[in-house]
Amino acid sequence: MEYIDIVNEEDNVIGQRTQEEVYQQHLRHRIVHVVLFRSNGNMVLQKRSAKKSFCPLHWVTAGSGHVQAGETYAIAAQRELEEEVGIQGELQHFKKDTFEGGGLQKFLGTFEMTSDDPVRMNTLEVESVGEFSLHQIKDMLASGEKFHPEFLFLLQKYYLPTV
Repeated sequence: MEYIDIVNEEDNVIGQRTQEEVYQQHLRHRIVHVVLFRSNGNMVLQKRSAKKSFCPLHWVTAGSGHVQAGETYAIAAQRELEEEVGIQGELQHFKKDTFEGGGLQKFLGTFEMTSDDPVRMNTLEVESVGEFSLHQIKDMLASGEKFHPEFLFLLQKYYLPTV
């Protein structure tokens, strides 16, 4: 069973709960996203598995997920990136934001990485993986492709501010 740190408004740990309890009780918690770039500037995105309970078949960062109890943002980001697309390497901490959606409050720890290593997709988590220029991502948004709400927030704030 996966336990997640519950945090206060200053992002200090105040307890732990199961993932199910976090969502049922709308408890503030931590999430990580890893924005993976190729050396040509393209962004690697994953389409979430159809089996995911939240936002199946939505595009999201190369690695994302919950910060488990006792983990740092950085450790969680490295774990998620390796679990989902099989890539390891040095991450650069980018930003920490607050995010509210669906009645939940979260802290998003966002990391960036540039790597041309091949993707080893975890088919339990990921439906497909693609590499896109920012222009292509903007076109995908305009055509109605589905994007995870946290990733959409990050895109609009940092990568495509005119969207």
